Amino acid sequence: MRGEDPADRAARLREEADGFDAQATALEGLRGEMADEPVPETRLAGLFEEAAGSDPRIWNTVTAFIDVEDGEAVVTDESKLAEGKWAPEIVEDCDAMITVEVGTGWTPERFVDVTREKLGERATEARELARERRDEADELVDEG
Repeated sequence: MRGEDPADRAARLREEADGFDAQATALEGLRGEMADEPVPETRLAGLFEEAAGSDPRIWNTVTAFIDVEDGEAVVTDESKLAEGKWAPEIVEDCDAMITVEVGTGWTPERFVDVTREKLGERATEARELARERRDEADELVDEG
């Protein structure tokens, strides 16, 4: 922001970085749950039900919207779409989202593989954003 004190901006950037780290940790926890628990007992059970049980002639994607609350990934909603994809900024309390294709033949094992990969990607992205915010904060401090 224009006119913002560099120390205040650096502190805000570090706070944002902490939020991205918390998001990554929560997504990694959900990723681990997908490997350790039967699909019906996971927080993404609803996503599996929608992906495996929806008519692919009508629906093409299913998305789980994830909020991070107290360090835990909370699936706030699942939504299926006939076209396009949701943007997380239009969904209240959405820190991340996982989208899978609707189709026949979804086995629990395939679902676990796909969602674990997507959760890993989202966690990596969050860690990268955290690193970028910290680097920017460090630059502000070094300049000041």
